[in-house]
This record gives sequence, structure tokens and C-alpha cells, in this order.
Amino acid sequence: MAVALLSEGIFTVFPFLNTIVLAFTDATRLRGGKFVGFDNFTRMWDDERFWRALENSALYMVVVVPCMVFLPLLLAMLVNTKLPGAGFFRTAYYVPVVSSTVAVGIMWTWLLDPQGLVNGTFEALGFISDPIPFLTDRWLLMGSAMFVTVWTGLGWYMVIYLAALTNVSKDLYDAAAMDGAGWWRRFFSVTIPGVRNTMVLIAALSSVAAFRVFTEIYVLSGNSAGPGGSAITLVMLIQRVGTGLDAEVGYASALSIVVFVITIGLMIAVLRMQNRENEK
Repeated sequence: MAVALLSEGIFTVFPFLNTIVLAFTDATRLRGGKFVGFDNFTRMWDDERFWRALENSALYMVVVVPCMVFLPLLLAMLVNTKLPGAGFFRTAYYVPVVSSTVAVGIMWTWLLDPQGLVNGTFEALGFISDPIPFLTDRWLLMGSAMFVTVWTGLGWYMVIYLAALTNVSKDLYDAAAMDGAGWWRRFFSVTIPGVRNTMVLIAALSSVAAFRVFTEIYVLSGNSAGPGGSAITLVMLIQRVGTGLDAEVGYASALSIVVFVITIGLMIAVLRMQNRENEK
């Protein structure tokens, strides 16, 4: 117990407190810096990179989270049936989850490359004459990264939904069917109310993960974050500002604090929504 607490203090609590201290200094990689108050935070207001990164991170979250909430639920319902081969599909959908995110990103980089399989297939079918710039256009790069995020996360959230579906009484489905309710009616009237708390949990988890996205865009863009860094996210901005010989550790720490506050705010907002639903 003592060893665990010591490890937690060394590797979690101390770095967190140190980041808070550094956020109020002008520390760099080569010097400790001095106290500058809120200068790092006021600097963000005039930093175009910060606002672009905030916009991209927020957009990423807005698009990815609904997909993560509803698509895994549909998959879970599909593989929860007694159709032949359901066990195979459960395993197949979970394979991306246990795969390295970097390896998955490299695989999709090859597939989406101008000379990759996707563009090659479209050209062979006559759909396009020039390669689609999946990895060099800001919006296409963002969309490609979102697709990879959803693709890798479907299996994990599907398993969570499978566990939640076991707690939904089959008698409710039978009663709804006897009343003449079709599949969609049973889905909205029985399934969704039965897994509502799980949906809120997944919304909270996927919101934080999507807002803190890094690996997908980093790998797909080759660390360029698109043309002129147009697809940069907040975590990528922290990585750029806080690494290298000219690293601005103080400013990177301030950015980290902002990301931390936003993610905590997201989780609190989602949990409050859950509490309001439960009080109804």
C-alpha cells in the first residue's frame, strides 16, 4: 500500500503540482524561469494557434462523441443476436481495440495515401481522376482522423454496451412486441432507456478522449498537422510548444492546465445531465 501511494505521488501528484507551478513562470527547456503571473494565460488570447487548436479539438469532440455513443450500441445489438457467426463478428470488431494506435494510424496512412489502396480503388472504378488529398487537406485530414478514432473505439464501447444489454429484461421486449411495436420502436422505448446510464458514461469517456486527441492526427499528418498546421489540436500544440531545445515549458504548462480544466468541465456537465435524467 505504501509503495503504491509513493508511486502515485511521484508519477502523478508531483508532476501535476509541478505543472501548475510552471504555468505561472516563463520557464524553458534550459532554464527554470521566473514568476510571471497570468502572462501565459493572457498570451493565449492573442495566440492564433491556440484558438485554431481549440476549434479543431471542439469540432473533433462534437463529431466523434455521437458516433461513439450510438454506433457501438447498434453493433452490440447486432452481435447480441443468435445469428450464425455472431461470435466471429464480436472478435473482429474488437481487434482494433487491442491494436496499437500508432500501428493503426500507420496502416490508415498507407491506405489513404495518394498512391494508397483507397485512391487506387476509386481511380480504378472511375470515380475520380486525381487522388483525393485525405492527408494534406485540413478538413479531409480531420475527417480521416475522426474515422480512425471511431473505427478503433467501436469494439471497446460495444463490449460495454453488451454488458449493459444483459441487464435489460427480455420481458420488456416481449411486451412491446405484443403491443405491436416494431424494431425501431422497441429500440427507442426499451433499449435506450435500459442503457441510458451506460450511454452517459460512454459520452463522458469519449468526450474527454476526443477532446484530447493526438495520435491519430499526429501519425496521419506525419507530425505536420496538415497544411500550415491547420489541423492542429490542443494536445498537439502542447507537444510542439513544450518539446525541443527552444521549448517554452511555462506556456506549455499553462496550455495543459486549460485542457485539464476543460476536460473536467466536460465530465461534470455530462454527469449533471445524468443526474437530471435520473431525477425525472
